[in-house]
Amino acid sequence: MKNEKLQSEIGKEYVFPQKDDDKPVTEDIINSLPKVELHCHLDGSLRVETVLDEAEKQKVKLPTDNPDELRKILQPGFGCKSLVEYLKAFDVTLSVLQNEEALYRVAYELIEDVAKENVRYIEVRYSPILHQKKGLGLVAILEAVLAGLRQGEKDFGVKSGIIVCGIRNIDPKYSMKLAELSVAYKNKGVVAFDLAGAEEDYPAKEHRDAFQLVLKNNLNSTAHAGEAYGPESIHQAIHYCGAHRIGHGTRLFEDGDLLNYVNDHRIPLEVCISSNIQTKAVKRFEDHPVRLYYDLGLRITLNTDNRLVSDTTLTKEFMIAHQYYGFTLEEIKDIIIQSFKSAFIPYREKRELLRAVIRELENF
Repeated sequence: MKNEKLQSEIGKEYVFPQKDDDKPVTEDIINSLPKVELHCHLDGSLRVETVLDEAEKQKVKLPTDNPDELRKILQPGFGCKSLVEYLKAFDVTLSVLQNEEALYRVAYELIEDVAKENVRYIEVRYSPILHQKKGLGLVAILEAVLAGLRQGEKDFGVKSGIIVCGIRNIDPKYSMKLAELSVAYKNKGVVAFDLAGAEEDYPAKEHRDAFQLVLKNNLNSTAHAGEAYGPESIHQAIHYCGAHRIGHGTRLFEDGDLLNYVNDHRIPLEVCISSNIQTKAVKRFEDHPVRLYYDLGLRITLNTDNRLVSDTTLTKEFMIAHQYYGFTLEEIKDIIIQSFKSAFIPYREKRELLRAVIRELENF
């Protein structure tokens, strides 16, 4: 379906011309659909109220104590000029995530938040090395988040897994430490290893030893690539690091041969539309390649990236896909199924979960 007269603001509903077999897409329907999220950063998905409360408890000085002013700092919006500006919010959120109690709390609250929009499974990613400013050990940091996620599952029924992130712009020796931590917690809550951080001038291949350790121990891996840098970044993530999924992959379309390889090998893309606009990986909604990728048959998943910083939810991201790119209800259901298939869950568990989800989707 061609996009015509695209709305200028996300908040306004736009009704696309519908085929006879198309069904209306509303926020209530999307919210009710069973969903999975595969790309969500813990330190970018706090509640503003939690930041304020934890700052008071921990005697951390924030840029402002005014909730409305703080929200403006933490949510740069679509007027954000660059990735550098977008990342300033993390200086604030990380400042209150340096003890076990706060880490437990934000992990638990994230599960509570996603349960409200019927997310059945979420992979939560973060880099434990960024939470050591007050002397916490890597194991304590990981255990605190695990405990929060597990309690969240008990209370709200949402399954979860942790993706441990290495950081491109930090010495690769620390990526190796985090890879070792990931391997130690394989089958104990950690489902994959990731590489995040600034892409330009920090090639993924410099961290390949960490990925090799993960792969040799039969652990999953993903990597941020093709967001702030071109398809060469994706090439390195796949061919040097052996990534099983690609975080973002926004600029994959610039290399048709590599795109075909990704498609042929069913390497999933963790698409995050709102944050791509905010970080200027894509200048305008109209320029985002998500529709192209879907039409070409690539396995795409939709995700929030950072629920707080991007001021979004998974429901909002699917509504954007509908309003800007004409995704129908049937296509949205197809993306949800692709997302479940792409999750880092053991096959037998994934098969049972997928069967239940498909039965539920048939009711919509």
